[in-house]
Amino acid sequence: MAVLVVGGSGFLGRELVGQSLAAGHQVAATCLTQPPDLVGPAWHALDVRDRRQVADLVTAIEPDVVINAAYRKADWSSTADGAAHVALAAASAGARLVHVSSDAVFSGAAVRYDETSVPDPIAPYGAAKAAAETAVTAICPDAVIARTSLIIGDGGSVHEQRVRALATGRMSGVLFTDEVRCPVHVADLAAALLELASSDHAGIHHVAGADAVSRHELGTLIARRDGLDAAALPSGRRAGTDLPGPLDVRLDCTATRQRLRTELRGARQFLGH
Repeated sequence: MAVLVVGGSGFLGRELVGQSLAAGHQVAATCLTQPPDLVGPAWHALDVRDRRQVADLVTAIEPDVVINAAYRKADWSSTADGAAHVALAAASAGARLVHVSSDAVFSGAAVRYDETSVPDPIAPYGAAKAAAETAVTAICPDAVIARTSLIIGDGGSVHEQRVRALATGRMSGVLFTDEVRCPVHVADLAAALLELASSDHAGIHHVAGADAVSRHELGTLIARRDGLDAAALPSGRRAGTDLPGPLDVRLDCTATRQRLRTELRGARQFLGH
């Protein structure tokens, strides 16, 4: 299978590239400027904001599957317009599309959200992700839209780096006790996305971890795994601050889990060993 990973230089993208190579797929991947130090895939510089550039690349590669893991949190054009450009190119090439979305499309008013829940974003990033979902659904009705949550790894994610910096006093700030998500391990997420890519499933899927934990509990789990003093992690409440975005969003992945062989472990499991 020929796989194109858009956003292949990102944290999730690198895992998708690695797992695709391990499975014996022919892999191409994109980066904005410089490719990472990852041997195997054919790397291509790509700005997803440029519709013609995206179309030309997909036409040249002729992939069977396109997985779009590209986004820039503060850039509407990259997150929303870029998703539309990738969807248009995939549709034109007849490629299977898997689009990675986010729990940021929800306000948190309902707390628990399943695959039938309608987006109601309250922050710019969530609005861009919701717009991307709308574009992908309209352009590629047979695509998979995979909403996920905080992505954790074995030390390389931005969340883990922040916890280490806070625990060692190299950074100031707090971890909120009232901001709750369902973190997923990057290896589980990538495996699930590749499994969905190889299936005939379409539409919205929720691909997140089994445990709902606060930012502070997540930080505690990471600190303990890394042999750091969890008691040194500063805590606080986000309620009452002017920070944008929802407080408590829990993705209900029941329907998706019934379709997958891949286990979506909870943070207490994958950080507990």
